[in-house]
Amino acid sequence: MMPKEEVAIVLDFLPNGYPFDKTPSYKKNAIVQVLGKNQLVLLELVPKKGVTLQPNEEVYIGEGKRDKIHHITGRLDMDKLTATGSSVLKDVIKNVVHKHPEKFIEFFNKAQPLTTRMHQLELLPGVGKKHMWEIIDARDEKSFESFDDIKKRVKLMPDPEKAIIRRIVSELSGQEKHRLFAAGVANQEV
Repeated sequence: MMPKEEVAIVLDFLPNGYPFDKTPSYKKNAIVQVLGKNQLVLLELVPKKGVTLQPNEEVYIGEGKRDKIHHITGRLDMDKLTATGSSVLKDVIKNVVHKHPEKFIEFFNKAQPLTTRMHQLELLPGVGKKHMWEIIDARDEKSFESFDDIKKRVKLMPDPEKAIIRRIVSELSGQEKHRLFAAGVANQEV
């Protein structure tokens, strides 16, 4: 079982709920669209009454006492993101990858074959067999320490940080069979 999300980053705050929702306005709840900081899962939340949130704000959604969030409604498909949520998403992912690169550097150091013909590294945009072997040869000599280290030691490697970001966006959009970074949708704890 995957660990539950503790902290989420606000993508959009809808104080009057969704505009297309036909529920009478006095029955509507405010809605918050967020990205979980660790599992990189899109979630829909209901804030506590009177709480106002801004994009890029971090909110606690763990098991303990929540200051701003009343409850988690559930997972959110990327196509249900508002225009604001969609526009903020890539920058939020970029910040998560930039502030916590160790998880993603570790991927380059520990990625394994998926099958006899496919390696996890090949799932990154711009990484084919040639780059995969260069990465494996370089990490066998010494583990990578940063994205810059990868760029220096693997010739003509596409920007690894951007490749990770593109991969996460693609996983969230549901276009990928294999999930490397974003938690899957079915049967997983939030």
